[in-house]
Amino acid sequence: MTDTTIREYSGERERTREEPTESDERESEEQVACPECGGSLANDSERGETVCEDCGLVVSEDEVDPGPEWRAFDAQEKDEKSRVGAPTTNMMHDKGLSTNIGWQDKDAYGNSLSSRQREKMQRLRTWNERFRTRDSKERNLKQALGEIDRMASALGLPENVRETASVIYRRALDEDLLPGRSIEGVATASLYAAARQAGTPRSLDEIDSVSRVDKDEIARTYRYVVRELSLEIQPADPESYVPRFASDLDLSEEVERRARDLLSSAKEKGVHSGKSPVGLAAAAVYAASLLANEKVTQSEVSEVASISEVTIRNRYHELLEAEDTVSQ
Repeated sequence: MTDTTIREYSGERERTREEPTESDERESEEQVACPECGGSLANDSERGETVCEDCGLVVSEDEVDPGPEWRAFDAQEKDEKSRVGAPTTNMMHDKGLSTNIGWQDKDAYGNSLSSRQREKMQRLRTWNERFRTRDSKERNLKQALGEIDRMASALGLPENVRETASVIYRRALDEDLLPGRSIEGVATASLYAAARQAGTPRSLDEIDSVSRVDKDEIARTYRYVVRELSLEIQPADPESYVPRFASDLDLSEEVERRARDLLSSAKEKGVHSGKSPVGLAAAAVYAASLLANEKVTQSEVSEVASISEVTIRNRYHELLEAEDTVSQ
């Protein structure tokens, strides 16, 4: 066999392997469409069958179940039988990939360890903790992420805000924004920015109440982090504060709805421009409660919103005037 013949033969084999035949195309079509009526197919994992959604034809049965071979009847049993750990997360300095040695001095069967074994496990815990934070960057992350988690728990922020705050802090650390600033200050600014990005903002006063740094440093560090990382953060919407204020004051949904209407009217008239969104939200909740005959005092609203009573009174009159102008 000559070289030319070999090349032609090998080229023919390549074309045969690359180009699908009509039977292959027909089989792939049959896998996504019912062979009887052409309807869409659905997998029934409980029975191990592939069934047509239109005519009910069982296309295939006795399929292999790719799930675990064990059964669990509650969440605790499922966690005990699972062979994998928790998903990776940015809220831990090692993203949850390191090994943790439990504090219980018991073996796998629940039996207590001997004194010699307890000493050995304590030494292993010590060395494991040293290896988890090998350099200053990891120690920095560990302290900052713990601080973010503490403040988020105190403020009742959801997990997605904590995750976003952790990512913002990691970016600030990677881009060397920390020299000359405290770890607590950058961590607090990251959480404040993440809360505003997620649409669950907290006021500076609320952030200041759970932070270890003062209000001025938080505001200064926040502006610096947002500018250097080019974070896109929209101005806080006063309406995003209304549900939380109404819930803390045990007010009805009607009050919340009326407060939103007052703020919408204020936006139409441009009253909100240059005003504190927290103050507007607090005044709207106070005005709506009076309109709905669910009276609350200005001092109660002031305490919940961490805003002065004078601000509530000023914004309250502005909101009612805007409402009257729009309704006319």
